[in-house]
Amino acid sequence: MKELEISMQKQKLKLVLFYFLGSLIWIYGSNYLIETFVPTSLIWIIERSKEVLYILITGGFIYFFINKTNELSVSREDQKRLSTLINAMVDFVNFKDGEGRWIEANNFGLQLFQLEHVDYRGKKDSELAEYTDFYADALRYCETSDEEAWKNGDIIRIEEVLPVPDGTTKTFDTIKVPLFNPDGSRQGLVIIGRDITEKKKMARELLVSQQQYKSLFEYSPDIVYLMDLKGNITNLNPHFEVITGFNKDDIIGKNVKSLLPKKYHEQVNHFIASVVEEVKPVMYEIKIPHANGEMITLQCTSLPINIEGAITGIIGYGRDVTTLRKTEERLRRTEKLSVVGELSASVAHEIRNPLTSLKGFVQLLQMEDKKYQYYYQIMLDELDRINHIVGELLLLAKPQVLKFTNADIHKLLKDVISLLSTEASLYNIQINSNFPKEPLILECEANQLKQLFINIIKNAIEASQQGKSVTISVEQAVEKICITIKDSGCGISQERLEKIGEPFYSSKEKGTGLGLTVSYKIVQSHKGTIHFDSQKNLGTTVSIVLPIKQHNNKKN
Repeated sequence: MKELEISMQKQKLKLVLFYFLGSLIWIYGSNYLIETFVPTSLIWIIERSKEVLYILITGGFIYFFINKTNELSVSREDQKRLSTLINAMVDFVNFKDGEGRWIEANNFGLQLFQLEHVDYRGKKDSELAEYTDFYADALRYCETSDEEAWKNGDIIRIEEVLPVPDGTTKTFDTIKVPLFNPDGSRQGLVIIGRDITEKKKMARELLVSQQQYKSLFEYSPDIVYLMDLKGNITNLNPHFEVITGFNKDDIIGKNVKSLLPKKYHEQVNHFIASVVEEVKPVMYEIKIPHANGEMITLQCTSLPINIEGAITGIIGYGRDVTTLRKTEERLRRTEKLSVVGELSASVAHEIRNPLTSLKGFVQLLQMEDKKYQYYYQIMLDELDRINHIVGELLLLAKPQVLKFTNADIHKLLKDVISLLSTEASLYNIQINSNFPKEPLILECEANQLKQLFINIIKNAIEASQQGKSVTISVEQAVEKICITIKDSGCGISQERLEKIGEPFYSSKEKGTGLGLTVSYKIVQSHKGTIHFDSQKNLGTTVSIVLPIKQHNNKKN
């Protein structure tokens, strides 16, 4: 800018000198010519005309000079504004002529290329490369890049990476605008480069964050769910399908109530409100139906989605703890059995000794006193019942040394059916059997299995209505045998179904609650499983699965 002002001052000085010399030459030269060649009578007229002409020429010159001065002043103001504007910009701004010579650049650009103290105007990029070793290659490349913009003939946008002396790099989003004269020749080139290094870094960090979130979302072994504040499910991860069996695309967009049993429906709004108000993770446990109809237990943790200080939804995960809860239930039952066993061991022995004496004396009285035979028989029956209960207590109390032998499951069941046929006739119940023709041999403790089948079939008979039937079927699977006992009785409620097998729990008026406890223990000792499926007033189906071979038959 200062160089331009000095140049203008020199031009002004030249004009002033030219004006004075021209004026002197005009005055003295014209006077000499008039005195030499003009007649005396015309001298006055010619001199006046000369003066008028001089005034006109001088006035025109002054007018021209004033106009040019005003134009120059306006141009300077515009140049100052442009310089102020581009220097205030945080972008690199550069103006080049049609030959690629620098016309104007802002301070940011000069500092970027280390050209702050270089007279850059009128120089090409390759010439400016001589002034900076570090950016020499970058400046030479600019000429190649500029040529591509000229050939393209239109605005181009490219990303350029520049090295920085500290060893890092800066990325610029560069726009190059070629300008052409009406005849198609090159007029100039406008270059604007914005530093997008931080933007690119943030974009990379955002991408990494998104990929991490996606990995967490997609590959989490738990259900990950997103809901809006109305309870509508907005997203689910793929593991939702693994745990629940439902297609996630069929569930997304629906309200969470469509997944939950009715007992949870009234609690959904309260749950959403508690998550939003407490602004912290909320943990709870729910049971939802699997696609196959079974119930699964989910341990859920939900927390609010906070975007710019506003709660926009809920995110959470649900862990399938169905197996864990079943294991805990089995452990609780095992602990109960352990307690019952310890109690039974002490009680049973104390009862059995006086029981033997009582039974002996009653039998002696029965032999000698014929008058009260009916009552003696009742006493003996009740004593036998007490003895049977004591036997069950002892079965729970002490570890049994099991002697496994090969037995035909058909024969065992037929023996039990034969034993219970009289009782079934009393209840007017028909026992139907559906056995394969071939014998099914399995390794077992025959007496215990008989006790198991007696307990289950007897319960089925007692639960059935008169005139109905109990169906017993046997099927062979891979290395296993499945025995199914089905009745059409009153069924078992869900509440009671959850407590089946617990010691001393019975729905019968005179039941001890030990029959099914013993049955569970027998199945467990045979490394099998027992499952009850029942609906109120629709009957009960008991499925017992036993392995054909026992790989460990030492002790229960």
